[in-house]
Amino acid sequence: MKKLILSSALLLALSVSFTSCRDVKESTEETTEAVETTTEEAVEAATEAVEATEEAVEEAADATTEAVEGAVDAAGEAVE
Repeated sequence: MKKLILSSALLLALSVSFTSCRDVKESTEETTEAVETTTEEAVEAATEAVEATEEAVEEAADATTEAVEGAVDAAGEAVE
């Protein structure tokens, strides 16, 4: 009787530990997928931010060029 109870307890412990490991593995896979998705979204957001910054710099450079040309023209007219 004692061996039957101990054997049952051992089998129960083993089945619980294997089930727990399977749950952890599935949880790890889900977490890995979530991290990959988040990383991809972060890369896309960073790329968009870089492109927006490049456009803003180009627009600022164009505006500065136009302002300088306008100032040169104004100074030339003032001298005449």
